[in-house]
Amino acid sequence: MPLRSYGVLSGQVRDTRREGATDTPHYQIHLVDDAGTSYRAAVNVQSQQSPSELLFLVVEDFRHPLTDALPAPGSGWTPLASRPGGPSLDYIRANLFDPSAMRLLPPDVTGPDNDLADLFDHYVRRAAGDPQVVGFVFGERWGPEPATPDEVFGFLPGNGVHDVHMNQGNSARFRPDDGVWQDGGLLLHFPAESRWVAIFLAFQSQAWHTDDTTGHAIEAAQARPERGLEAVRIVAALVNPVGPAPEAETITLLNASPAPVDLTGWQIADRAKRTCPVPAGPLDAGATLVMTPSNGVVLGNDGGAITLLDPQGLKVHGVSYTAEQAREEGRSVVF
Repeated sequence: MPLRSYGVLSGQVRDTRREGATDTPHYQIHLVDDAGTSYRAAVNVQSQQSPSELLFLVVEDFRHPLTDALPAPGSGWTPLASRPGGPSLDYIRANLFDPSAMRLLPPDVTGPDNDLADLFDHYVRRAAGDPQVVGFVFGERWGPEPATPDEVFGFLPGNGVHDVHMNQGNSARFRPDDGVWQDGGLLLHFPAESRWVAIFLAFQSQAWHTDDTTGHAIEAAQARPERGLEAVRIVAALVNPVGPAPEAETITLLNASPAPVDLTGWQIADRAKRTCPVPAGPLDAGATLVMTPSNGVVLGNDGGAITLLDPQGLKVHGVSYTAEQAREEGRSVVF
């Protein structure tokens, strides 16, 4: 079954704690919401399953339409529906980042700037020193536990969020936790800089092609995508054409491979995961195809996501854009 209580916690960072060598080391974050309620975010920095090092990615200037759908800053815990179109995270379907950009780091080793705990210190401790910065932590909630003080920071009641990492495509041991649109992560909003920093984590044992209903790994396609090696890529989209609705939106595909690619059976999916067919037939090497979405697929002016699927329904490439990128009529968004 998927996570029992998926959602997002929003509050100010008050303190952090690094854990040394334990069976399941975490980076601990103390957050407080606007009502004064304390929470602990327990962020995995090591896998219980070999290989133990986690994949991570920091996006220094994160831009995605989900930030406009988040609950109010400092609002505490907000349950989220595990479905597309809102603020719920899905590392595969929401086109949050390029998975091939993720790198490995050990949990906590001697020396500066060489492990995951150091990485979290760099961003989270800066947030703790600035009362204007707000954190958003996605994962599964525990508590409140009225009679049990928090085991790390001592506040009462015990209360918090864990599973702050990818929560699908798990190996057999953790397969019961699989689900779609329930991935964890950490977003930090720096309003003085008009900037979001996003931190995403995944285990090396997790698959990057999963079933759209269960989130279970598709065993024949577990490899993490290689950056820039997709045969066909989405390179541009005209999401806000000149003139009144209905508008003639377009998506531009590029065959970046050295050989023709038959697009018969391929599909485009929008942010709500509505799909339409790509025009069938071969696309020559180096050639582009400009297509108009159909079947109710929408490229909204308030931000969106576009995903290219092969005939087996597996993701080949995906992009996202914000309302700001779609603001100017007639200007294509280039990816």
